[in-house]
Amino acid sequence: MSAVSVSASAAPLKARGAPFRVMPGFQLSLGFTLFYLALIVLIPLSSVFLKTFTMTWDAFFSAVTSDRVMASYRLTFGASLIAALLNVVFGGILAWVLVRYKFPGKRIIDALVDLPFALPTAVAGITLTALYSSNGWFGQFIEGVLGIKVAFTPLGVVVALTFIGLPFVVRTVQPVLEDAEKELEEAAASLGANSLQTFIRVIFPTILPSLLTGFALAFARATGEYGSVIFIAGNMPMVSEITPLFIITKLEQYDYAGATAIAVVMLVVSFLLLLTINLLQAWTRGKAKKS
Repeated sequence: MSAVSVSASAAPLKARGAPFRVMPGFQLSLGFTLFYLALIVLIPLSSVFLKTFTMTWDAFFSAVTSDRVMASYRLTFGASLIAALLNVVFGGILAWVLVRYKFPGKRIIDALVDLPFALPTAVAGITLTALYSSNGWFGQFIEGVLGIKVAFTPLGVVVALTFIGLPFVVRTVQPVLEDAEKELEEAAASLGANSLQTFIRVIFPTILPSLLTGFALAFARATGEYGSVIFIAGNMPMVSEITPLFIITKLEQYDYAGATAIAVVMLVVSFLLLLTINLLQAWTRGKAKKS
């Protein structure tokens, strides 16, 4: 075979072996990614800090530490934390049932999990208020029998935040459970482990990073929630007033610097929490690899 024929036959092979890229090259893709990220995220967030920097330190400290603002912090972050923890527990159970069991109406329940994603937050707030008010379907029994008032109290805020945060945990844990190796559970059972030991030592370490991710997403969504909360909260200062509503009040009073100062505090606290969650996720993944 001549050298010309060899080179001719090698050329199509080289062309066939060349990788085909649907997306553009790395440099162009990275440049577009950074530009889009800066346009959508970094520039708006930096403007919040720049507006806050126009205030003096005394004015900033006074704006973010007043009694009314501190009460809104406690309600917002406290209710968000409780709601996220509730969603971790019950959302994890719901994800387990949807993955491991077959029953009539399973697809309907699976579709209903995504309802808080699609439902407008104002509609969710009005619906929850109608259900949990003193004359609502649920509220009249809870308040009449148990003596617990839900609507227009901090408890109503927890209910609303739990409602909007549930899909984050379920949709984060569900694919991990679907990919989990059931052979490990069978091996643990064959070695004499009971159901509780199998869950604690085999299943829980596998889903722990996804649970932490779901918790972080649910908490982050809850801290910034506005539409579904203002109807059921009652918005009473020092009692059931959330921080996003207080920011809106500042804007209506044309106190833009004061509004951005409170927003900066919420942004920093949320960032620190997300950073902590990511560090915990990295630690759990490293521990799982070592084991």
